[in-house]
Amino acid sequence: MALQRRAALAAAVVVEAPQVGLTLSENSVPAEPFRVGLIGYGLAGAVFHGPLIEATNGLHLAAIVTRDPGRQDEARRAHPGAILFDTTAQVWGHAHNLDLIVVASPNRTHVPLALEAIAAGLHVVVDKPLAPTASEARRVIDEARERGRMLTVFQNRRWDGDFLTVSRLLDEDALGTPLRFESRFERWRPVPKPGWREHGASEEAGGLLYDLGSHLIDQALVLFGPASHVYAELDRRRPSVEVDDDAFVALIHASGVRSHLFMSAVAAQPGPRFRLLGSRAAYVKYGLDVQEAALRSNPRLDATGFGEDPRDAWGLLGSGDEARPIPTEVGGYQRFYEAVGKALRTSGPPPVDPAGAVAVLEIIEAAQRSAADRRVIALKGTST
Repeated sequence: MALQRRAALAAAVVVEAPQVGLTLSENSVPAEPFRVGLIGYGLAGAVFHGPLIEATNGLHLAAIVTRDPGRQDEARRAHPGAILFDTTAQVWGHAHNLDLIVVASPNRTHVPLALEAIAAGLHVVVDKPLAPTASEARRVIDEARERGRMLTVFQNRRWDGDFLTVSRLLDEDALGTPLRFESRFERWRPVPKPGWREHGASEEAGGLLYDLGSHLIDQALVLFGPASHVYAELDRRRPSVEVDDDAFVALIHASGVRSHLFMSAVAAQPGPRFRLLGSRAAYVKYGLDVQEAALRSNPRLDATGFGEDPRDAWGLLGSGDEARPIPTEVGGYQRFYEAVGKALRTSGPPPVDPAGAVAVLEIIEAAQRSAADRRVIALKGTST
């Protein structure tokens, strides 16, 4: 198991402001870097993908697609070297001047935009979740394989510092046999925010299970391998909400480890981010990874201390009263795009195998059935 985790994480080691609709010329970007088009400039595009692409040697953010005037202005200021388009049709018309498309738009658009990008001959990064359903995700994977295009999924929290710390402790056998893994992503948002994430239509893939659950489930699978059984509780706690805003998912892994995953928008006092119980010791860590907050305040990855957890936020390892602080590994979201660049240069594996995204979606679908039927779901190929 330790070797599998290490192998999975080792793959992560890639003028004047233009006007909307301006033609993207052959000479607008250097010949050597891979030219990237970014679709969507909301939170994902502006805070994560844009800064990370810009910070990666060998990648050039050549185009951004957003129709919102305010976001267009923000994109011009932040990325003056990128051409702005207000429709995806415009960017497809200039696909021959691009190498890679990043889909950072609402979840309902992930599948159609990924398929259009692949049909245009482009490699593709899709923000999580890859699709609303596992079957749709398989369709995208099959299309990319048939056309020989790289496809990967932005599971950036594989490079959270605290997650890397948990992985290292497991590799070092610091806790003995892992027994139960508790993982929380909890917030205090008693008033729902407007936007598609709060819409209840199934094609929107909204709610916390798709949003935060995609991260927590992916992390659990990377650490402990495939799951055999799923149990879930999905609730709507706030008045008039259309989607789950308080959720719990329990997994039994084939390895024997049990994962308990919590996600909530109504946690006035959040629990520990990680609590991993082993046969000899436990590791407990509070607080979220620091990279998102750092990118929101200053989207420069060369800022001093980027990705470093403050000492007073380190987790504790031990048993009973004999617990000691463990330095948190330095987080590194930039490693995702470094690995993308490497995959494009060498035709090697992408940083996140999209098959892993299918496994996450299969668990999300099982969790939905579990919550609806109030029963444990045995995943395909397992016995009840």
